[in-house]
Amino acid sequence: MKELKTQIKALRGTKDFLPQEAKLWTILEQKAKKIFSLFGYEEIRTPIIEEASLFVRSIGEGTDIVEKQMYTFLDRGERSITLRPEATASVVRAYLEHGMDRQAGLVKLFYLGPMFRAERPQAGRARQFHQIGVEAIGSYSSYLDVEIIALLSTLLDSFGIKGYSIKLNSLGCEDDKKELSKGLRRSMESRIDDFCDDCKARYAKNILRILDCKNEKCKSSIREIFKGTTDYLCSKCRLHFDAVKEALGILKIDYKLEPYLVRGLDYYTRTTFEVTHRKLGAQDAIAAGGRYDNLVLDLGGPEKGSCGFAIGTERAVMAIEDMPVIDLGIDIYLATIGEAAYQLGFKLAMELRSKGISTEIDYEGKSLKAQMRAADKLGARSVGLIGEDEIKNSTITLRDMSTKEQKAIPQSNFLNEIQRILSK
Repeated sequence: MKELKTQIKALRGTKDFLPQEAKLWTILEQKAKKIFSLFGYEEIRTPIIEEASLFVRSIGEGTDIVEKQMYTFLDRGERSITLRPEATASVVRAYLEHGMDRQAGLVKLFYLGPMFRAERPQAGRARQFHQIGVEAIGSYSSYLDVEIIALLSTLLDSFGIKGYSIKLNSLGCEDDKKELSKGLRRSMESRIDDFCDDCKARYAKNILRILDCKNEKCKSSIREIFKGTTDYLCSKCRLHFDAVKEALGILKIDYKLEPYLVRGLDYYTRTTFEVTHRKLGAQDAIAAGGRYDNLVLDLGGPEKGSCGFAIGTERAVMAIEDMPVIDLGIDIYLATIGEAAYQLGFKLAMELRSKGISTEIDYEGKSLKAQMRAADKLGARSVGLIGEDEIKNSTITLRDMSTKEQKAIPQSNFLNEIQRILSK
């Protein structure tokens, strides 16, 4: 008796995408690519592993992502390697490494792919998750901020997501963020005991992260003692934010001001935004983004104004109201009886596929009845029947699977007839 081996399953916090769901993702990604091209964005693909220092420098040491969520390990060369928790830092690294900063003008890029964070798995939150995002590097214009938000809104609309909310804020420039930190520290000084242990640690190490705390008691306490970030904007940053709001109004893009919005990454400056949806419950953010005017400089490049966003693909799928009908059917199934018929069918299947016609044939030695069941299960629009009579008469019997009508077609004209039928 053979020993039963333990079945290996997907790791907790990861999942397999079976054909039906994978097809939906392909549809969404194709829609995204089409819209990105309309806005002038080109695709970039970066590695899923990077030096850990890239994310420590860009995201910030005191952030939850760096301190609690990164998958980091030493490779055989004793280098500290991290599975990317987000893509912006990787895109900026690639932008600098390949001299894209020396190209004339604005560089506009998009990406799709998996990210990794060691979080407690729950609805809308996984350890391997996927993002669709853009990065526009090389402009400080407020209109670029608006284009990015308009692009995000266009994308969500194309996915069939309705009822989402855009939350908007500004953190100001680096000097503004320093004044903001001082103001927040003064406001909290006498109330620090009201906050969670994480916030107490953030108070000493990276105080702005307190505004990103998910603890309801902390969020309530902050709102009692602190008015928000926009009170600390310098005149230049205030003008920039006013211009963003005005242009969004001209485009009739609805938004809600959220003066406590900072996001979980230290590199953000000036405009920040988040898109939420009531359908997602506690983990209600579908997408987020903003400006990061100092990140290129911080990673060793020149000063370059930059802006971008990332959509959480899993969460976007959860928010779709009317899920599109996914057609996984094939054009034709070739059912055969006998070796000579099978050889003809196999050759014909290859010819049909070479002409862009999706075709399947049996590889399990099934009976004709079982082959017809398989054709039905695969959603075949037609079945080509080849048996002794068809071989003798040099024909193929074509059966319409919806009307059940069938007719004999000369083998020499079969390909043309299938193409004619499919073109209707």
